[in-house]
Amino acid sequence: MNTATEQPCGVLLVDKDPGFTSHNAVALCRRILHTKKVGHCGTLDPMATGMLIVVVGKATKVQDMLMCEDKVYTATMKLGIETNSQDADGEVVAEKPTAGITEEDIRAAFEHFRGEFDQVPPMYSAVKINGVPCYKLARKGKEVERKTRHVCVLNYDITRIDLAAAEVDFTVHCSKGFYVRTYAHDIGQRLGCGAHLTALRRIRSGHFDISRAVDVPTLKAASREELLARLLPLEEVLAERNL
Repeated sequence: MNTATEQPCGVLLVDKDPGFTSHNAVALCRRILHTKKVGHCGTLDPMATGMLIVVVGKATKVQDMLMCEDKVYTATMKLGIETNSQDADGEVVAEKPTAGITEEDIRAAFEHFRGEFDQVPPMYSAVKINGVPCYKLARKGKEVERKTRHVCVLNYDITRIDLAAAEVDFTVHCSKGFYVRTYAHDIGQRLGCGAHLTALRRIRSGHFDISRAVDVPTLKAASREELLARLLPLEEVLAERNL
C-alpha cells in the first residue's frame, strides 16, 4: 500500500463527468499527488461519462497495455438526424423521416454490425493526419480521407426502442479503437434515415468495472492520503489482467 512518504504508483479509476476531460483528470492527480508522472489510458468524448483510467508512477509503463483492452458502453442514439460530429455536440447536417422504420429494421441493422468489420474514424476525433488531429481540421471546415480501422463488436444488447421518439438505447461490448459515435452513425445509414449519439457512458474497460471508480466531486475534494488509498497497486492490476 502507498504511504505519504512513498513515490505514488498505481491505477486510479475515475468516473468522468460530462465536460471533464482526461487532461483535467491528469492535471488534478498531478497536483494532489505532487508528482508529474501521471498519464491516462484513452480519452472519452466531452459529452461522455464513465470509466477513465489514470496511471501513476511506474504504472505508466502498462499504459499501452491497458489501452488495448476491450470496452463496454451504454448509449442512446437518435434516429433521423445526422450531425457533423456524429453526436449531440455537433451541428445538424441532415434530417430525414423515420416513419416506416420498424423494430425489426433496427434489430437487423444492429445485427449487421456484429463481429468484425471496418470503421472509418469520424472527422471530429484525435486521429492524426500528417501529424494534425482530425478535429482541428474539422473545426476549420476541412474534410480529409481517413484510413479505415478493423474493429469488432463482441456483443450488443438493445435495451429500449422508442419508435415515437425515434430513440434507441443499447449496450455494446467492443474492441479497442472503436467509435460508438460512428457505430450509431453507420446504423443510421444502414436504416436510411441517419442517426447520431445523444448519450454515451463507458461502464467497463478490460477487467475494470465502473462500480470501482471514484467520482469527480470526490476526486476534487480528496487529500493526497485519500487519493493514495484509492490507487490500485500495479501488482493487483497485472494479476487481474491475467485472470
